[in-house]
Amino acid sequence: MSRPEDTLAADIHYDDTEARKYTTSSRIQNVQASMTRRALELLDLPGPSFILDVGCGSGLSGEILTRSGTSIRRKRSGSDGEAGGDDDDDEEGGDDGDDNDSSSEYSGLSDSDSIEEEIGNGPHVWVGMDVSPSMLDVALQRDVEGDLLLADMGQGVPFRAGSFDAAISISAVQWLCNAESSDTSPQGRLSRFFNGLYASLRRGGRAVCQFYPKNDTQRAMITQAAVRAGFGAGILEDDPGTKNMKVYLVLTVGSGQTSGDITGVVSNMDGVDILDDRGARGQNGRTKNKNIKKGSKAWIAKKKEQMERKGKIVKASSKYTGRKRRIAF
Repeated sequence: MSRPEDTLAADIHYDDTEARKYTTSSRIQNVQASMTRRALELLDLPGPSFILDVGCGSGLSGEILTRSGTSIRRKRSGSDGEAGGDDDDDEEGGDDGDDNDSSSEYSGLSDSDSIEEEIGNGPHVWVGMDVSPSMLDVALQRDVEGDLLLADMGQGVPFRAGSFDAAISISAVQWLCNAESSDTSPQGRLSRFFNGLYASLRRGGRAVCQFYPKNDTQRAMITQAAVRAGFGAGILEDDPGTKNMKVYLVLTVGSGQTSGDITGVVSNMDGVDILDDRGARGQNGRTKNKNIKKGSKAWIAKKKEQMERKGKIVKASSKYTGRKRRIAF
């Protein structure tokens, strides 16, 4: 089965039909809710925060952010008349007036089930951005709480620096690994996204990006782009080695509340692979200077890498790259 990002651009793939089909699927709703709650757990926010939802789609993740911090309960009812009477008394008293709003998420439960859950430390205020007009139209029809912006994250994150406390992205970043036109590249799109995301978060802010890498090359390309942008980064895998494996990229900006360790937010979690290139940097935080001769193969490779980060198309390196030419008569 082909991956949707390999066939069409996101704004074309998610037309009116696909957007409605995606939003009304109970399986997708459950998976999206589960991954958003996991992202909130990894963010570990101290209280209500201002959050950016990148690739918000129809607002499924945003609804979890809005409901975060609320208690979801469903009363247990028995088969005997006494239990039924208790439920009737509760309805008359109006104590459970919010149950109808939250029970749709647990519509698959039987009447004998009982759930009491505390989600996050919200409620959070959020802004969502997405490239698909059809997805955002569905979100408007569903009357979601967050503000919505039509924008391509591959062109950057168009918000004032330091605007957000945190950011999440669910099942969206892998779309950046494909270039829709010949005048751009996956590396350039990833670079613009992570640079813009880094700038939009306040110092000490955090971001969690859940994505589905196609292979190890894509996974490395995404994580390296995040580290180059300045993030402290860690990779977390849920259910590794199974078809249900979920990959989370946990990012931090500056030291914040992590006692000087930019990756402290994930350092105490089991199974987290810390990705941070600061070991190759000097004491002043800058990359150690290396004497690279201008015109050499290493110098050319470095220039090509710089051009790729800017989204330019460069020729592939070969055994002839940097090789001296014979003197022409």
